Amino acid sequence: MGLTAKIRTRDGWAVSHAVVTVTDMTGSQVLRAEADAEGAVRDAEPLAPGAYTVIVTAVGYAPAAAGAIVTASGRAEVGTITLARQGGAELPPPGPWTVDPAHSTVGAVAQHLGISSVHGRFTEFDASIEVAPDDVTKSRVDAVIRAASIDTGNAMRDGHLKSADFLDVERYPEITYRSTGLTVAGTDRWTVHGELGLHGVVRPVDLDLAYLGTGADPWGGTRAAFRATTQLRREDFAMNYNQVVQAGIAAIGTTLKVELDIQAVQGESLPPAA
Repeated sequence: MGLTAKIRTRDGWAVSHAVVTVTDMTGSQVLRAEADAEGAVRDAEPLAPGAYTVIVTAVGYAPAAAGAIVTASGRAEVGTITLARQGGAELPPPGPWTVDPAHSTVGAVAQHLGISSVHGRFTEFDASIEVAPDDVTKSRVDAVIRAASIDTGNAMRDGHLKSADFLDVERYPEITYRSTGLTVAGTDRWTVHGELGLHGVVRPVDLDLAYLGTGADPWGGTRAAFRATTQLRREDFAMNYNQVVQAGIAAIGTTLKVELDIQAVQGESLPPAA
């Protein structure tokens, strides 16, 4: 086996149409291969020992390069090369953006019995983003989630989560999030500071945000993609119900991992075909 590599997007998807070019220290091309359906490159032609440059290109993505050292065996294991969407390092154009619920996910993961995870999501929510024109750190995010739209794939469990033991959707039908600031955390990463209103309690909550890029959609619009994560403690929001199955192990974990996959459309409303 000569060269092996995996080509992925920033959020972990395979880039099946990527082209990998390998050049030696003189700049001469010694190998050209295409990624398979799984975004993997497996070229069996052995390479001469030495240092090489691996260049990865794909339509719609910015090129990426990595160094590779070929050992006496003739093999080079490059590992995972991550491609950013074309223009992904640039911020979305300033102005209003509307989150598209049909192409976004608001999810949460809780530990169950100390050995596995239960995944859930909210299916009804509205959110808007305002990208500030001069100082991006002054951008704003506002979101409203319908608490009763919780869906874990089990009707009995969903009913319990909607009860007064947890979300108490009759008294607190909405979960809200309003940003209070934005801090740069990297080239394409940000920390969103904000206040989360949940179960009648409002607390500061930061989101770790990754900007995945901006591109055109099939309906003539412009879309931007983001992924955000955070962790919440149920007791911080007065949700203290639990059942201890044995010493030190609760039936339902007290910490929730929140995972947001967001797609926003430029403008103050969604197009009819979205």
